[in-house]
Amino acid sequence: MLPVVLCILTLLPHGLVGRPTEEENAGSSALLQRVKRGWVWNQFFVLEEYTGLEPLYIGKLHSDMDKGDGSIKYILTGEGAGSTFTIDDSTGDIHAIQRLDREVKAQYVLRAQARNRMTDRPLEPESEFIVKIQDINDNEPKFLDGPYQASVPEMSKIGTSVIQLTATDADDPTYGNSARVVYSILEGQPYFSVDAKTGVVRVSLADMDRETRENYTVVIQAKDMGGQLGGLAGTTTVNITLGDINDNPPMFDQRLYQMSIPESAPVGSVVGRIWAKDRDIGVNAEMKYSIVDGDGRDTFDISTDPTNMFGIIMVKKPLDFETKPSYTLKVEGANTHVDPALRHRAPFKDITIVHVSVEDVDEPPLFDLPAYYVELPEDAEIGTVVKTVLARDPDAANNTVRYSIETSSNLDKYFYIELTSGTLMTVRSLDREEISWHNITVLAMEMNNPAQIASVSVAVKILDVNDNSPSLEDYLETYVCENAKAGQLIQTVTAMDPDEPLGGQHFYYSLAPEAANNPNFTLRDNQDNTAWILTRRAGWSQHDQSVFYLPIFISDGEQPVQTSTSTVTIRVCSCNQEGDAMSCNAEAYSLPASLSRGALIAILACILVLLVMILLMLSLRTHRKKPYLCDEEENVHENIVRYDDEGGGEEDTEAFDIAAMWNPREAHHPLGKMRQDMLPEIESLSRYVPQACVMGGGGDSNVHGYVLAKLLEADMDPCAPPYDSLQTYAYEGEGSVAESLSSLQSGTSNTDHEYDYLNDWGPRFKKLAEMYGVLETNSSPMW
Repeated sequence: MLPVVLCILTLLPHGLVGRPTEEENAGSSALLQRVKRGWVWNQFFVLEEYTGLEPLYIGKLHSDMDKGDGSIKYILTGEGAGSTFTIDDSTGDIHAIQRLDREVKAQYVLRAQARNRMTDRPLEPESEFIVKIQDINDNEPKFLDGPYQASVPEMSKIGTSVIQLTATDADDPTYGNSARVVYSILEGQPYFSVDAKTGVVRVSLADMDRETRENYTVVIQAKDMGGQLGGLAGTTTVNITLGDINDNPPMFDQRLYQMSIPESAPVGSVVGRIWAKDRDIGVNAEMKYSIVDGDGRDTFDISTDPTNMFGIIMVKKPLDFETKPSYTLKVEGANTHVDPALRHRAPFKDITIVHVSVEDVDEPPLFDLPAYYVELPEDAEIGTVVKTVLARDPDAANNTVRYSIETSSNLDKYFYIELTSGTLMTVRSLDREEISWHNITVLAMEMNNPAQIASVSVAVKILDVNDNSPSLEDYLETYVCENAKAGQLIQTVTAMDPDEPLGGQHFYYSLAPEAANNPNFTLRDNQDNTAWILTRRAGWSQHDQSVFYLPIFISDGEQPVQTSTSTVTIRVCSCNQEGDAMSCNAEAYSLPASLSRGALIAILACILVLLVMILLMLSLRTHRKKPYLCDEEENVHENIVRYDDEGGGEEDTEAFDIAAMWNPREAHHPLGKMRQDMLPEIESLSRYVPQACVMGGGGDSNVHGYVLAKLLEADMDPCAPPYDSLQTYAYEGEGSVAESLSSLQSGTSNTDHEYDYLNDWGPRFKKLAEMYGVLETNSSPMW
């Protein structure tokens, strides 16, 4: 309670503390006469964390004007006044009514004043004083950022710093040892240690290996009071991870790998995957693979996958089981990141052997060339051998191969290939001017496995042969002016030849032999593939002769020489002074050079009207020619056909005009009209018809004559159909020896008809004679 006592004493008036000496009184008599200060202030000190039941007495305020009669009233204001601190307004005693905590608030600033209780007049000026809270060790050290994470490389040396920890103590560091912290390790020995003063955690065990143990948990304690007994302590956890370094070499998990791949695998196909395991992680485990030896180092390749851990073996060149069925590879796997300080520990690479087996596959036939090129002259004869292609089965079975041409490449059937030998030959004549290149696709198929098909392209270039004659195509008509003079050029002609000789075209021009002495025109060969047509005289006149024909003989310069004669039509025209034709006899020179749009429309309209009139006249004529037969049941006819020939039956209406047969009076067909079908095997019946009937003038004679005329026309027609056609008409007339041959409307018995005369008609009616003439009269009908 000494601080409190001191506080009380400092608040007492000077008169209570002690009396001054006589000298002092004498020397300061004047001073004693002045108004003395009523307050003497100082600081109050109080311990924190008071736990008593009664309010904590802090100190006493007293004025020298206080006579103890209760006339003075003490008032306390400021921080915590009324809530944390109270004052007895009569005695001036100050108490703390709440628990004080220095770590919450270290001091309070208060103001005090003495007033007259009756009048409330201030007896003293208001003054401030401070209440300071004295610290006690009531807070343990704390690690504000814990728990902690730290890392240190594996194989670190002893004393390597891992992390520094700092504990915070809320107690007053300027008062006693309450805030002096000491660090110690509770868990994590012997791997790590901590500096007692600085809190630095260090490695305390050498050669710690991450691959053996990677994570460690260390518990650090911080204790105040300098670590003495009774001090408060706090702990935290540090999780320490050993970082990886490249201290382990890679190692293949197999000394020998066995792999296989079919021989049909394309280049770039993956054969397999190998792995050199490394106990390290991250970049320290990244690998690079390479083929260092073996008979397959040119056939296969190896690369590292995107994770930089596995080696991928791929096909580098095409495989062939029949050529080489297996390969051996010596593969090396090495780390890509090696610490130079650790190179002495290991080579950081490893070697393995990879054996690759090539699997046999049934392959399609293989041609001896990837493509064929052939040159063939266009005059090659049919059956000429173009090329012999060769394909074989690359498999060990060596199956037989058959050849064919793909249809789409030989649509016009110019070529044929022999099935077994592969000989390609022509089956049609070739023409370079029509098709100069033939691109043929030849197929080769295994006999035992038709699914195995190979193809090859055969390019056939058709070489040019001089097989086309030169001709004039653009200058077959020209004109000469009436006022033309002798030796005047009227036309320059140029020949054309579809052939393309290597040395270029060279044409020779001359007049045809029959025009060699032509008195009107001459021809001059310019020796540059052109020729001039020149006049030999003057005095031309349209009235004398308007058109001349000039035959020109043309030959080319290649072997075999091809020649031709082209005739140039030369018209005599009236010309202007510039030599342009004004009027010629030919319609092409008399028409105007151009027509207006209105004139063209008028011409087209006239043509359209004419077409409509023609169609109308044809329609009327068709309606007028309708047959006069009213009874359709009488419109019947029958065809008798030879059984050894195929005919058109009743649909063959070209053999006769049925409308004319219905009405013989309208038959006007000339006898010389030729039919478009084959010659009928029919004989004329005129020899069996009495001539008296033919010469008679009755109505029946007209029909009879018409029938005879039609029979004669059929006999003389070389294009008649190859069958007999015997017609029965609705109007037959009378006097016919054969009468009606139709089975329609005939009796049910054969007794009324005699057919023995059919035997006399010759071999063409033999079939009818056999069907009718030899039957017994009492036999039943055949149909």
